[in-house]
Amino acid sequence: MSNDLVLTPPAPVAAVPAEKAATMLPLPAERGTELAQKAAGFADELAAIDPRSPEFTKKVHDISSMGDSEIRASSQVANRMLKRPVAALASAKGEGADGQVQVANQLVALRRTIVDLDPKQATSGTRRLLGLIPFGDRLRDYFAKYQSAQKHIDDIIRALKSGQDELLKDNAAIEGEKANLWESMTKLQEYAVLAAALDSALEQKINEIELTDQEKATALRSDALFGVRQKHQDLLTQLAVSAQGYLALDLIRKNNLELIKGVDRATTTTISALRTAVTVAQALANQKLVLDQISALNATTSDLILATSEMLRTQAGQIQTQAASTTVDMDALRKAFDNIYSTMDMIDSFKAKAVENMAVTVDSLTVELDHAKTYLERARRGDEAIGA
Repeated sequence: MSNDLVLTPPAPVAAVPAEKAATMLPLPAERGTELAQKAAGFADELAAIDPRSPEFTKKVHDISSMGDSEIRASSQVANRMLKRPVAALASAKGEGADGQVQVANQLVALRRTIVDLDPKQATSGTRRLLGLIPFGDRLRDYFAKYQSAQKHIDDIIRALKSGQDELLKDNAAIEGEKANLWESMTKLQEYAVLAAALDSALEQKINEIELTDQEKATALRSDALFGVRQKHQDLLTQLAVSAQGYLALDLIRKNNLELIKGVDRATTTTISALRTAVTVAQALANQKLVLDQISALNATTSDLILATSEMLRTQAGQIQTQAASTTVDMDALRKAFDNIYSTMDMIDSFKAKAVENMAVTVDSLTVELDHAKTYLERARRGDEAIGA
């Protein structure tokens, strides 16, 4: 059907290679030129210092500590971000509760209630409507069941709206995390560009000094250039992890939006279709009751109104025609509920696919964070050694 509900979960976040991370964020050309000039000036200052002096050691330390605070800040944001998909998956497995699992559970409860109120169940058997035509007792039981289930449906709708509010709050928090992560990534990007410029400037200086002072060139290469390239690698690695985290946050936000739309559809289309079907069936049953009462009255008074027998016969024919045309159409009700089942099955399928895709994201993030942890520990040990 063209009106079928289709929820498509976003694809899992792909891993971000470290070598591509440095080019993922925009950097103004003038800022790049400024960083290149800063790197050239630092290389000139370093080349003019005696490699055996404390000042040289301090300069090398400045290189190794470059961007450490930004690396730690972005790592903290990534850790907070990682807790979100882990918590969501744990909730989906019954280990916790959040907005996503609350919505999912209430959608399941709504689907079960809709199935229980399926009018097809009221058409089985050979009972007579109001004691005169088939299905009467079962339809009365069906309407009574709907009335008793109305409060339960209202509770489910309120719970769905509450879960939807939680998803909206979660998305607002995610936007804040994304803004913080973007700020950290911007600073990491600048440090990565600065490290690349320092690499080129030092390489050029070392080649020049090597012609006249082999010992100094060796010291610059083993201490300064090694530190620059090591730091450059650390910056790119953390930038790649942060970029993946940013993409994962956006994936979670999109999943939440799909769930929010699913709640809107469930609380409007599904409930409206159910109430319309029940209202129409009840109205038709009431009309049939009135028609049957009129027919019975006409039958008992027919001997008293012989003068109007022809009129009564014509009117009775019209009433019977009208009665036949207003019989409860259970096929239409069944078709309406088949459409409802299709809608709910689509929502169930969406949740299952979304959980699998989020699991892939969590695994990818865990690998990247484990990779970044080695470099963060190395930076921390370097800080402790210098402080000692």
